[in-house]
Amino acid sequence: MGGVAALARELGHAVEGSDQNIYPPMSTQLETLGIALKQGYSADNIVLGCDEIIVGNALSRGNPAVEHVLNAGLSYTSGAQWLSEQVLPGRDTLAVAGTHGKTTTTTILAYLLDRAERAPGFLIGGVAEDFGVSARLGAGREFVVEADEYDTAFFDKRSKFVHYRPLVAILNNLEYDHADIFPDVAAIQRQFHHLVRTVPSRGRLIVNGHDERLREVLAMGCWTPVERFGFEPAFEWSARKLSEDGSRFAVLRDGQEIGAVEWSLLGDHNVLNGLAALAACAAVGVDVAAVIPTLAQFSSVKRRLEVIGEHAGVTVYDDFAHHPTAIHTTLAGLRAKVGAARIMVAMEPRSNSMRLGAHADALAPSLALADEVVFLARPELPWDAGRVIAALHGHGHAVASVDALLVELQARVQPGDHVVFMSNGGFDGAPRRFFSALQNG
Repeated sequence: MGGVAALARELGHAVEGSDQNIYPPMSTQLETLGIALKQGYSADNIVLGCDEIIVGNALSRGNPAVEHVLNAGLSYTSGAQWLSEQVLPGRDTLAVAGTHGKTTTTTILAYLLDRAERAPGFLIGGVAEDFGVSARLGAGREFVVEADEYDTAFFDKRSKFVHYRPLVAILNNLEYDHADIFPDVAAIQRQFHHLVRTVPSRGRLIVNGHDERLREVLAMGCWTPVERFGFEPAFEWSARKLSEDGSRFAVLRDGQEIGAVEWSLLGDHNVLNGLAALAACAAVGVDVAAVIPTLAQFSSVKRRLEVIGEHAGVTVYDDFAHHPTAIHTTLAGLRAKVGAARIMVAMEPRSNSMRLGAHADALAPSLALADEVVFLARPELPWDAGRVIAALHGHGHAVASVDALLVELQARVQPGDHVVFMSNGGFDGAPRRFFSALQNG
């Protein structure tokens, strides 16, 4: 929604908005753009004479602001529909879908198109370090959008990505998530197939060749050329790792090596993200071999294993991972880089699926590569975190507040440790508060 606000501002609209929890980096971006932020959802926060209300999917009936919009007969739409009507017409849309890796892959793709001098527009679910913003209109033909399977709004229960009508769609992976919306993985697969149905036959589907659930989606019907990516040499796009941590890998197209990536990102998941982005670039005519070397300067996205700082031998990271698979792959990449050094994880189960306990059984295995885990089990968590802690066999510790979490970390941290904060929310500023405490001794 912050990115949509930025695009509306760039189009010349006066824009302001409300949110329940406003925190960096998005709050900083919006303030820089001159977009006024108001705390909470109140009818008083909606100015008289507003032309259009764009409603985020976090708001439901009963919300005071929503009820005011409906009762006052104000014009309203969703962020996805507004984008499809006001920004995407006349553009070649490249959409990045998947349970994991959407934000990073969208950012890589926008970066590569930019380095190819395509001047793309983009909408990313995070602040891209290389652009300093999460969205821009762009002067070129291509528009890159992070295509979320989450529902659109309280009045439109379709997945957001069905609004985008892409020419090229990346399907990164598909797992069960969003337990508050989808009853099972089959329901998510149906939404992905709705997306597949919208991609024209002159377009391209860039699909993770390792993912069985995506194969099942395509088996429902496919009318678009498909190019697979992964580690199998038989795929149209494949990678051969040149370093265990994924920071170096060769890129092969139809079995022929066309270049080698050397970058700051870690992990097999990021190798796949990069490979998918390169394949999507090729689908719109970019000379991929020419842009591969530019990835050496790629800075990624804030809060994707973002290094907050290093002090007294302790490195502190802020990471958005909130699904067991993402947690595991992120830690696997870091472990491959740091070797035997200790990894400490501070975990906040904040996503709706996490809070509902949908991933509880998979949490401990996903954290197995960490040496210590401090788990934030707030009193309102509706399930018992004790089973996760017990499954960590003495390496897990549950605390009831962020203050207690910071105390626990400070008591356990040692020189040489890598401390990773994992949450898809603000985490009450915990990563930077911890780093500040380290600096102050």
